[in-house]
Amino acid sequence: MNLMATANHWRRFRLCVQREGHGFAWRRWMGLFLGFLAVCGAPGARADNSKDFPPLLQGIGIDQRLNEQVPLDLQFRDEAGKTVTLGDYFGKKPVILSLVYFGCPMLCTMAENGLLHSLQEVKFSVGDQFEVLTVSFDPHDNAELAAAKKAVYVGLYGRKGADRGWHFLTGDEASIQKLTRAVGFRYKYDAQAKQYVHATGIMVLTPKGKIARYFYGIYYPSRDLRLGLVEASENKIGSPVDEVLLFCCRYDPATGKYGMIISRLLQMAGLITVLCIGGLILALSRSRKPASL
Repeated sequence: MNLMATANHWRRFRLCVQREGHGFAWRRWMGLFLGFLAVCGAPGARADNSKDFPPLLQGIGIDQRLNEQVPLDLQFRDEAGKTVTLGDYFGKKPVILSLVYFGCPMLCTMAENGLLHSLQEVKFSVGDQFEVLTVSFDPHDNAELAAAKKAVYVGLYGRKGADRGWHFLTGDEASIQKLTRAVGFRYKYDAQAKQYVHATGIMVLTPKGKIARYFYGIYYPSRDLRLGLVEASENKIGSPVDEVLLFCCRYDPATGKYGMIISRLLQMAGLITVLCIGGLILALSRSRKPASL
């Protein structure tokens, strides 16, 4: 998949060179790519702060809509071309939402590969403990492209039952706009490059369709993703170890990551120390034999 994406990228680059000249094309593509990275590194960047970015990247970003409801009645098409609603994928399990477009020459592939890598590291399995929705925000993408993407990523993921849990959807402009606005995903179309300009990130939603967590960039630490799924499920999945980690960690909306809470770590350390001392005293008391008369 990386080779295919790279080949497509360079084909587009060569066309740009032929049409506009080497210097302009190189500056445009590299400028866009570096700008993408800048936007990805600035999660939740607000539109009123976008003047720090190049004009093409102004207004691009992801605004957090934590605890807000995603409209589950929106209609899309699945990879088989069947009309579905978002609600068809909710109700019992948390859902990871990934917004990409299937004709993206670079960034979307990097983000989806990052998601794949994280999913492979998480012990929870797609289709068993959670669902994944990869939704295209390009209304020109179709079910054929969605099916091709699904075949690649489900095949690379390699776990049984993933084809029933990882869904690739396309839709019309109205449904796409309502979904992207609901989750705070801001993007625009660059008519000159014939590409979408966008940030990257994934969202974890509750079984009821409320936004629980955001993770930014093109790589999502497996520990954070696992904890996000556990919290979104209201602890219906996971283990006692996850509960301890959630006691000691807190999600930071500003960074989209989990960080340790020092006070709770100290509480845990103190509790463990008391238990160890108590256990030692108990063991010593039992080992003493009564003195013989």
